[in-house]
Amino acid sequence: MSEIFWSHKAVNYAALAIPAFFLFLGLEYAAALRQRKTHLFKFDSSIANISIGIGERLLNLFLTASFYGVFTYLYENFALWQIPNTWVVWVILLLVTDLVWYWYHRLGHEINLFWAAHIVHHHSEEFNYSVSARITTIQSIVRNLFWALLPLAGFHPAMVMTILVVHGTYSFFTHTQMIRKLGWFEHVLITPSHHRVHHASNEKYLNKNYGDLFVFWDKLFGTFQREEEEPVYGLTHPLKSYSFIWQHFHYFMEIFYATSQEKGIVNKLKIIFGSPETLDQNIRPMLEQRFIPNQHDTNPRKRFKAYLVIQVLLAVAVLFPVTLFYQDIALLEKVVAAFFILITLVNCGALQEQRRWIYYLEYLRLLVVVTYVSYRMNSPELLVCTVFISLLVIWPLQKWYFRLVYGVQER
Repeated sequence: MSEIFWSHKAVNYAALAIPAFFLFLGLEYAAALRQRKTHLFKFDSSIANISIGIGERLLNLFLTASFYGVFTYLYENFALWQIPNTWVVWVILLLVTDLVWYWYHRLGHEINLFWAAHIVHHHSEEFNYSVSARITTIQSIVRNLFWALLPLAGFHPAMVMTILVVHGTYSFFTHTQMIRKLGWFEHVLITPSHHRVHHASNEKYLNKNYGDLFVFWDKLFGTFQREEEEPVYGLTHPLKSYSFIWQHFHYFMEIFYATSQEKGIVNKLKIIFGSPETLDQNIRPMLEQRFIPNQHDTNPRKRFKAYLVIQVLLAVAVLFPVTLFYQDIALLEKVVAAFFILITLVNCGALQEQRRWIYYLEYLRLLVVVTYVSYRMNSPELLVCTVFISLLVIWPLQKWYFRLVYGVQER
């Protein structure tokens, strides 16, 4: 039944989530403007949030069908029984899905290995709809391992995937400060107020409100906390980088470094499966000093912001049609599009940190495009000519590029 989600002849309507995301983000920002709360949006942080979301949407294109295939395999071969498709079962499945989410989410905060996949979602020191995009492909894989319990329990994969769409859509709307408390809904559902607590780094708010849809799991398992004092968002030890790569892998590096300092497999496993609170908090500053350069204290100009926005729009402009017509696009086009988008996302983070090597990353992206075009046109001379000309101008154009982007001679 995988054709329900992936039809060779039909478009992938999941692509519509992309413009819907920007529509609601725009509406939220318009509301913030009207209420004079634009301070709830920070340019650099929003760009980083959206970039991570684009990366997740891109990479999950290659994995979503696999998730459904795994669910189907488990259901057909290992399900305890096959639960019928009735309205009561749909209600039960919604409740069970949310319960599985609660424990996946809670363990994602309590075990270092899972926290490494989930921590990216908590980097942002702002809290708006853009934060909902901070989901990594690694996190998607981990949570789908938990959701594999559903077809094993006997729920049909098509039902599971449908409920997961509903579940994921609801959680998007809890990432906002524009919606205050919602009366009696606060006693039933996870509301924006509850989720603001979860994203806060205030001591009384830590490790609270793990639920995604219903609030009673937190109340049942003792992790519920009402929103009282104003939340302070982000990590207790903030990340000092907007690097696309660093944001994804810094905690895995912290775990690796910590385990390398221990002797014996038992001690190493205690770190990997131990609590984030017990990990040496001095490791991250040490790694940042080693791998993250000193940031330039500049006030980004309108021209720089515009250039960064163009980079994001380029990535979205490629991602949307690829997502919409994914099954009808050849593998080569998928790979080229993936390289183009990933290079652009890495470039966005590097631009925010004013890395000098972004100039060569721009050159690499140009080569990817020209190589693809020359292959499709069966015109290798186009590629040769482009490489030859670019090699002639690559050094003279460098100073002009940095002046254009940063307003300086060179970085």
